[in-house]
Amino acid sequence: MADPAATEAADLVDGFLGTPNDRLAAVFQRLAEALWRQGRPTELAVPAAAELADRLPGTDDTRRGYVAILLGLLLEAGLPDPDERIVRAVRDRLPAILELWRGTGPTPVRLALMFLLAHFPSDRDAVLAVAVGLGIDADDMSRLDRALATLDAADPVVGRMFPYPAVWAELDDAEKKADQAWIDALTPEQVTFHWNNDTLTILGTMGAKAYWAVGNGLPAPVVPDEVMPRDPHPQDADPELFRRHDETIRCSQCGGRLTFAATVARCESCGTGFSVAKGILNLTTPLDDGSEHSDDFLYQLANMTSMAYFINAYARPNFKRLCGMNYDDRVNPAWEDEYIATHVQPVDGPVLDLAAGGGRWTKVLADAVGAERVVPIDLLPSILASLRYRLPEIPAVVANARKIPFPDASFGAALCWNALQAFPAEAPAAIAEIGRVLRPGGTFSLFTFWNSGDPIYAHFVGLHNFPQHAGGLHLFDWADLHTWLAEAGLRIRDTAHHGLCFILTAEKIDPAVQP
Repeated sequence: MADPAATEAADLVDGFLGTPNDRLAAVFQRLAEALWRQGRPTELAVPAAAELADRLPGTDDTRRGYVAILLGLLLEAGLPDPDERIVRAVRDRLPAILELWRGTGPTPVRLALMFLLAHFPSDRDAVLAVAVGLGIDADDMSRLDRALATLDAADPVVGRMFPYPAVWAELDDAEKKADQAWIDALTPEQVTFHWNNDTLTILGTMGAKAYWAVGNGLPAPVVPDEVMPRDPHPQDADPELFRRHDETIRCSQCGGRLTFAATVARCESCGTGFSVAKGILNLTTPLDDGSEHSDDFLYQLANMTSMAYFINAYARPNFKRLCGMNYDDRVNPAWEDEYIATHVQPVDGPVLDLAAGGGRWTKVLADAVGAERVVPIDLLPSILASLRYRLPEIPAVVANARKIPFPDASFGAALCWNALQAFPAEAPAAIAEIGRVLRPGGTFSLFTFWNSGDPIYAHFVGLHNFPQHAGGLHLFDWADLHTWLAEAGLRIRDTAHHGLCFILTAEKIDPAVQP
């Protein structure tokens, strides 16, 4: 007697493979839902995996790409302990899949088959041998090599998987030493935990890219936002840079006026002191006494000074592709520059650049409104060193977005560009703070990302494990952003989006003239 599950699975596969091209994506979603739900295989997954693997060589490229993606999802489900029945069902057909991959050109199906084959570390040598013959590009080869690796407990390599492992070979000796110190402090259990999360991150990147390509065509090449110096050395700054903002830059403890000197800023009201170095004021950590020491702050400035280089050259453009579904590079730096230049419309007062990072967009903001008006803040001193190197005419402030240390209604406009997703738990508080410090009529321009409504793409994004997204990478829903803006007294007046990249400009409502 025929197995009912096998018959149902075969019928589902037949239905998908026989679907007209104009309905293929929608029917694929239904097939995937029948076999895979919320990252777990259903009872039909085992017979369907064998059926799909058998049918893979005999179908056309578009369907082949979708089938490879779905098989990869079924193999990835449950990692590091996948369903061995699914693994066996696909691995039994591995020689035929490898031969199929060997015959592909630079097409989306090549990316989809590579994602599928990345799930077979026990066949690492055979997979990599074909990959070398195909001339897989360096970033994809780096991901594939890591996906197929097994943990060496005696010499573990964990962390720094995004956007691809080969990038981090560029760390200098001091940075590698600091990295190794972090790894050496981990327990064996923590090493295993991070290794498994790294594997999921790699598979998520590969899967998202391949899935997008199957539905849209080959991705455009990755173009860095910019390539900046790896080891910037900002110059010392005249305290006058801060004094011109003395009505805005206040004591983070009591809100009092600050008196600025070369290495310290001191509150006239409560006496609290704050370190100043290289034109960067640290408002997060008050000094303990009246001496003008800043050793701890200088250490922070010197620690990982290449961070801005790696973020702008590698992490940011790849993050925008992954989280913004921007593989066609439609949301590019030139488009972003134009949006900022035309939509940031300040009323009187300084202009805030929240989470300014290395200053790529601070420069655009300064060109639009005047450098003398711009006040950038970020939580990381080492990345602000790059901003100060680039923009010596602009002072910078180390501060937390959750509690912006500036007075009410002190800014004529604000910008938060491609940064809100870096502190998702604090996003509602950060937007509330923007509303508090903006003057009526001032604009707030925001670029961030929203969650995909496609459960497969959202799953691939969610596999990424970053420090600020320890439970997997999840972004924003429009309803939440709309609510946070409204509660902050901000009225949306312009929006733009492509893929999952979402850009808006809102205006601070004047309570005195509300209808």
